[in-house]
Amino acid sequence: MSPDQLGFVTLLKKEVMRFWSVLGQTVTAPVITALLYLLVFAQAMKGRAPIYPGVGYTEFLVPGLIMMTVIQNAFANTSSSLTQSKIMGNLVFLQMAPLGPLQWFGAYITAALFRCLLVATAMLIVTYPFVHLPIHQPLALLVMFVLSASSLAVLGMIAGIVAEKFDHIATFTNFFITPLSFLSGVFYSVHALPPLWFKASHFNPFFYLIDGFRYGFFGHADVPILYSMLWGLGFFALASSVCLWMLVTGYKLKR
Repeated sequence: MSPDQLGFVTLLKKEVMRFWSVLGQTVTAPVITALLYLLVFAQAMKGRAPIYPGVGYTEFLVPGLIMMTVIQNAFANTSSSLTQSKIMGNLVFLQMAPLGPLQWFGAYITAALFRCLLVATAMLIVTYPFVHLPIHQPLALLVMFVLSASSLAVLGMIAGIVAEKFDHIATFTNFFITPLSFLSGVFYSVHALPPLWFKASHFNPFFYLIDGFRYGFFGHADVPILYSMLWGLGFFALASSVCLWMLVTGYKLKR
């Protein structure tokens, strides 16, 4: 194993063990929160007309909840790790290690993907008694999952690099991640919105991530799957470019 590969594997193991050691907070808690959303909204919207042919509201809701939870956890994993390292002063040890920007980038993103996979799997298991989801387009499902989790993990890295304290991460979460998640069609189809908000929702990248993921289950979506994939790929490419520039230049990292 080359030094670069060894550094990548070591950092990846460190990041995985970081969230694994508090699995109750990092995986169990978000799953319980999403399950509460499911119980409340499924009961409140019981009897509503199917949004897609043959797809009840509960079936429609579950993929959106899964992706919303994935988005929030991917962002939280990388942002909290970097911010914690900066505050505790142990980020300098990573900077002294023979790790290049790509090793940093790859290890943090891969660890976030693993956490999101655990969260998504746990949600599918706990929602199984309520709804049995078909999988009509497994390749599209996998692509949208990877694009969504990776994009938000990269965005979390950017936030973690910029943040000086946890309050900054909370601000980013409360004013960006959470609002865009809730206004992305998790609980409703955008076709039910007034014309102004219908058009506005198409400028929300989270809408395409959730809509494309839902397409993987049902083969139906509010926009063509190609649009969702292109938006997801563009979002990931833009965020990755900014993040790698920060890592290469040491922006807010080298003090």
